Amino acid sequence: MIDFAKARRAMVDSQLRPTDVTDREVLAAMLEVPRERFVPAEHAGVAYLDRDLPVDPKRALLKPMVLARMIQAAELKTEDRVLDVACGTGYSSAILARLSASVTALEDDAERARRCGDNLAQFTALGTGNVTGVCGPLEAGWPAGAPYDAILVNGACETEPQTLIRQLNEGGRLIAIIGTGPVGKATLFRKDHGEIGSRPLFDAVAPALPAFAKAPAFVF
Repeated sequence: MIDFAKARRAMVDSQLRPTDVTDREVLAAMLEVPRERFVPAEHAGVAYLDRDLPVDPKRALLKPMVLARMIQAAELKTEDRVLDVACGTGYSSAILARLSASVTALEDDAERARRCGDNLAQFTALGTGNVTGVCGPLEAGWPAGAPYDAILVNGACETEPQTLIRQLNEGGRLIAIIGTGPVGKATLFRKDHGEIGSRPLFDAVAPALPAFAKAPAFVF
């Protein structure tokens, strides 16, 4: 029988702390949210390994270290409104919910969005009652809830997600992995005085999100 609380503590101590995840609130959220409950039952035993974890043919949970570092970089405040893009099973949304005022959890498949909602409904005691699940194209974001103080993109983008960037509030931050394959960079985009600046944060490899693929080049 796996001691998941012990596995969760080992994840924090051996994967997160050594990679400069130091924010106490982020660490506490990663300790409290049961990652094993957000994966198919047959994968629960590997929920805390240092790797991306596929949860269906088109979606995966980011490895814990990458997710934690991206969330830490967002510098969330308790009053922030957050958009969680490609939220998958809802694990990232559950983490974000503990750190912010509200989370809009976006998926592009109705069945996946339903499963995400079902997962989150089990954990209202952990603070997931402020999450609203929505379904629509990932690349379009969710304009009805904009502007957002922070946007997290759970996957690798071939191109900068410009439509999402336009949904940022003044002072808002968007965190995404730009570049697919072995050359991805977790990147912070920030809106200040109406202008968007960006800076790379760290090397990161993640499953590609087709919604953010480059348009095919026209060939004569």
